[in-house]
Amino acid sequence: MKARNLLYSIVIPLALLTSCAVFAPEDKSAALFDGKTLDGWTVITCEAVVDNGEILIKAGNGLIQTEKKYGDFILEFDWKPLRDAKWDSGVYFRYDSVPANRPWPKRYQVNLRQGQEGNVAALEEARSEGLMKIGEWNRFKLTVRGSKASLEFNGKPAWQADGLAGPEEGFIALQAEVAGGGQKRFRNIYLTEL
Repeated sequence: MKARNLLYSIVIPLALLTSCAVFAPEDKSAALFDGKTLDGWTVITCEAVVDNGEILIKAGNGLIQTEKKYGDFILEFDWKPLRDAKWDSGVYFRYDSVPANRPWPKRYQVNLRQGQEGNVAALEEARSEGLMKIGEWNRFKLTVRGSKASLEFNGKPAWQADGLAGPEEGFIALQAEVAGGGQKRFRNIYLTEL
């Protein structure tokens, strides 16, 4: 009986301590998209709707832009092109304005164009290859810290690069480039500020 009581006095507190660690993680990620509305986003010169819990880019050349600017962050999201081939779009980050007479900022863009998925043109080392799942949902995890950025593509390391020149904070936006194959769906959009 004493051995059983001793066992319970050690095992039960240890189990409670372990379960608290498992069920109370320090996860600071926040949903940028609630699956119901475009609250927190500004739609600029394009048409986007919430459909089946996803952002659906329907028409136009423009942006679905966050209302808030971000500096260092981890951005995670799922995306899927609606075309079988020649899809094109992107996700912009760390820009503060769109130049006059242009539908998109000049940089930085994580490309969602067929054959260039995950690449960032302005960063020489930011190239990925062979990680795209055609006709399926794909997942990006983009980490931006200071002048450095890295990408995980469908759970695999795609690249690490240095050379972000500023601004130190800026908007994040989904690119609408529908005439060029930019009809896309986005879901599970989360951001962790670093």
